[in-house]
Amino acid sequence: MQIEINAVPALNDNYIWVIHTAAHDHCVVIDPGEAAPIIRWLEQHHKRPAAILLTHHHYDHVNGVEALNNQFNPKIWGPVDERMPEDTQPLSEGDHVDIPELELNFEVLEVPAHTRSHIAFFGHQMLFCGDTLFSAGCGRLFEGTPAQMLAALDKLGALPGDTRVYCGHEYSQSNCEFALQVEPENSALQTRAEQVKKLREHDRVTLPTTIAEERRYNPFMRTRETDVIAAAKSIEPEIESAPEAVLGAIRRWKDAH
Repeated sequence: MQIEINAVPALNDNYIWVIHTAAHDHCVVIDPGEAAPIIRWLEQHHKRPAAILLTHHHYDHVNGVEALNNQFNPKIWGPVDERMPEDTQPLSEGDHVDIPELELNFEVLEVPAHTRSHIAFFGHQMLFCGDTLFSAGCGRLFEGTPAQMLAALDKLGALPGDTRVYCGHEYSQSNCEFALQVEPENSALQTRAEQVKKLREHDRVTLPTTIAEERRYNPFMRTRETDVIAAAKSIEPEIESAPEAVLGAIRRWKDAH
């Protein structure tokens, strides 16, 4: 079965991901932050959502759910959180989402930090990670701690290297620009930054990347590396060298940009 993934742009820089195959009329929609663009896509491609997967409660990931639910009545899955849309079936660490219409199955990973209840979906060499892991970056710590983000990124970083990473926003260019301040001599990062620049010049999607690639150039996954520790200490000299302290320092550094 040939799985296809489409990025449907929404709002300012969000992506709504759609999983589908040529052999099925159904599809899976991930984090529909807006209804109109995804409904247009469904009509153009003659698809019907069998399921909606939600990584967290933020409006730019869930605002399209009500309209999709009213029109198509799909199954809706998301984290355990009272702020999730109505009819969301709650999921916890280790749960599995089975979508028989497309012969798909995803494992649920709890990755709190961006929000206290954030989850990710892993299966079929694909990771849908919302706003936890970005290419060359990570999400802001709205409801969590640096230690929680470190644990989340370590969990995702332990997945097979060929896992394709589908995140919730087109942040790759600004993330690469910041990452180059942290590790200016990182050749893998230099290559990625140039690739991203060329893609964005033509308004092309910079995703997916892979877990193996992110390990090579994402500073938030490299907080145990000497150069990243040194860069963090150049900004906050008093911090310890522990990876959670380093992650916190470079996250605050990026937040200040």
